[in-house]
Formats: sequence, C-alpha cells, structure tokens
Amino acid sequence: MNNLSGAGENDTPGNSAHAQPMIALAGAELHLASAGGNVNILRGINLTVERGETVGVVGPSGSGKSTMMMVIAGLERPTGGRVTIAGEDLSKFNEDDLARFRRTRVGIVFQAFHLIPTMNALENVAVPLEFAGADDAFERARASLETVGLGHRLDHYPSQLSGGEQQRVALARAFAPGPDLLLADEPTGNLDGETGTTIIETLFDLSDQHGTTLLLITHDPAIAARCDRTVHLRDGLIVKAEAAS
Repeated sequence: MNNLSGAGENDTPGNSAHAQPMIALAGAELHLASAGGNVNILRGINLTVERGETVGVVGPSGSGKSTMMMVIAGLERPTGGRVTIAGEDLSKFNEDDLARFRRTRVGIVFQAFHLIPTMNALENVAVPLEFAGADDAFERARASLETVGLGHRLDHYPSQLSGGEQQRVALARAFAPGPDLLLADEPTGNLDGETGTTIIETLFDLSDQHGTTLLLITHDPAIAARCDRTVHLRDGLIVKAEAAS
C-alpha cells in the first residue's frame, strides 16, 4: 500500500554512501500477531529524509509515530519493506551490528530520560562512548555536558537533577558520539512549558552546530513547524507531508 511521502522520495542517490539520503523507508510495514489477529502498526511507509534535514512527525496517539522511529533506529525490525539509514540496509545487520551502528551513527532521546541512577551526569554520558571504544570518553562527555550548560553538574546524580537538567544530560549523551542522525520522541513530554522550550532550543541548536539530521516526534504543531518539513501519520500511514512555510 502506498502513501504520501516527503520531498525527495524520487531523488536518485549518488554513488557514494554520503550522497544517499539519511533515511529511506520503502514500503516499511510492521504487523504484530495478537490473540485477536494481526495488528497492522505500520502499513507501508515511504519516507525519504535528506542529510542535515529536520523533520517533525505528528499524528494522533496510536498512529505509529514511535514505532516508525523504533524501526528507523533498528530497535524494531519491520515485517515488510526496506529501511536504509545513511546508505546502510538495516536488514543486513544482525543485532550486534545494529548495536554498533546505533552507538556511532544514531542518537536517540526519549520522553523518559533513561539515565542510569547509580551514575553521575559525567558517567552517564561517558559510558556509551566507552562502549563505542572511545579512548577520550570522559573528555568528550565533559565537553558535551558543558555544551548543554551542565559543566557545573558533572558529579550530580539523576536524583539530584531537575527534569530539565536530566533531559539535557540525555541530549549531551545523544550528541557526544557525533551521530549522523538524531531521533527524538516527545523530548519535552515530561517537562513544564518553560523547561520544554529550553530543551527544544538546545536540541535545534545542537543539531545545527553538528549538522545532524533530526527526526522529531512531537504533539506540538508549533514545535513541528520549526522543522524543515512536517510529516503527518494516521493509522500507520503518512497522510500528508508539508514543507515549512
């Protein structure tokens, strides 16, 4: 089943991986078995996101927004179609390959902060870098935390940080490896309005500074409108894609 996709779907990629789109979904489907029969969560998503582009994803609850992000991140395998990220066909990766790919190429920020409670801010940011084999993990973690304004909170544990500070640690952790792609799923969902605005400003600033492709799921049309393009999902399909005015 076809659906509307964003600008650039018919672009012909170049010969080099770098010339190819950051995200290319071709007929991506996800069907899960249940007691009542198959549940069609994604029903044939076609979407191209170019390198350096910012795309907002909106739609009602249950429309498939978070599932689409999980498929793009390789955290959920589609049951049909193809998912190509930064020129790499994710279907060719095993679970270890996918984990390595995410550590170096994809940053993810969720509504819940997912910080390790027994580690301080510096350790929370440094540990994924260590897993990725970075010799300078703590130096890079410190620099990333300073970038988000938390250079004075390095030794504080999540329980000692406000919600906004915890999300800034999560942003520092996501951007520290220098990912090509940043996926953000309702990053302000657990924050008050003023704090959420600060987080969004930080997110867009960091994406701009790093030249990172950004896919941002949000319930707020005003936040989505800040992106280069907005994609609307409903019932597992893209029903509209519009460029920023």
